[in-house]
Amino acid sequence: MKTFKLNLSEAEKQRLKQNKIKISQLRDYAPDEIGKLVCADTQRANEIYALIDFQSIPSVGPKFACDLMSLGYFKIDDLLEKNGHELLNELELKQGFWTDPCVEDQCLLAVHYANNRGSKKNWWDFTADRKAYRSTNGYPENRPVTAWHHI
Repeated sequence: MKTFKLNLSEAEKQRLKQNKIKISQLRDYAPDEIGKLVCADTQRANEIYALIDFQSIPSVGPKFACDLMSLGYFKIDDLLEKNGHELLNELELKQGFWTDPCVEDQCLLAVHYANNRGSKKNWWDFTADRKAYRSTNGYPENRPVTAWHHI
């Protein structure tokens, strides 16, 4: 079973311990139930749920899960019928810098997984698709000019 990185506060960890719930078991709970278990408000409960849900996608970690949350996505189903290339464009505009190309591969993976649950593909399985798409379509004119490694 995959270990989820949730960045829980000490109080949240203590609440789980008091309720005899392991972090790995949180996958079985809805956001409102998580909120009650850790005594968190709705926003925090949704964040914890999103971290778990997105990290259940093969090769997705907490950083990319947070990127998706920054765009307003809090569950895999929010990505149904989305376009991974457009997700990357949206993320870069929000962040104000262009990011490592593998992040676009993760965007493609996340959308693929939302529409193909149980897929075992990893982000690197989408590198050729990204390269082919960008070779043909390029990037939007309003793409930030600063690279992630210069901020």
